[in-house]
Amino acid sequence: MSENKKIAIFQKKEIRKIIYKNEWWFVINDIITALTNSKDPAQYFKRIKIRDKELKQLIEKGGVQFVPPLRLEFETQGGKQKMYCWNTEGIFRLIQSVPSPKAEPFKRWLAKNALEKKTSKKVSTDENYLDAHENKKRIE
Repeated sequence: MSENKKIAIFQKKEIRKIIYKNEWWFVINDIITALTNSKDPAQYFKRIKIRDKELKQLIEKGGVQFVPPLRLEFETQGGKQKMYCWNTEGIFRLIQSVPSPKAEPFKRWLAKNALEKKTSKKVSTDENYLDAHENKKRIE
């Protein structure tokens, strides 16, 4: 995998991400799978857009602070494919439409993961380590 494409792990689920215009963009289907364990994340995404008209409009046209999702190229088992990806702000909005007990831990994970490129720091993807590290810093 190239330097601008990586796989991050959230609760043992792979989330593909790519640097596009100097920020991380995450594969939407991977995020839906991580939050819902859906066997068909593309269909789940379609149902979200039916339920949430505001989100549908953001996806189709963007908004004041939102860029619509883009189809970016990834290697898959079937060869190169364009996958719907969204930047960090878009993913935070998507999470609001996914009823999942994993949503809050995922938001913390996403915020830390999105900083990886901008701070040039290696960010651990192990959520338990991150939470323990945060608690230690608060005590110090």
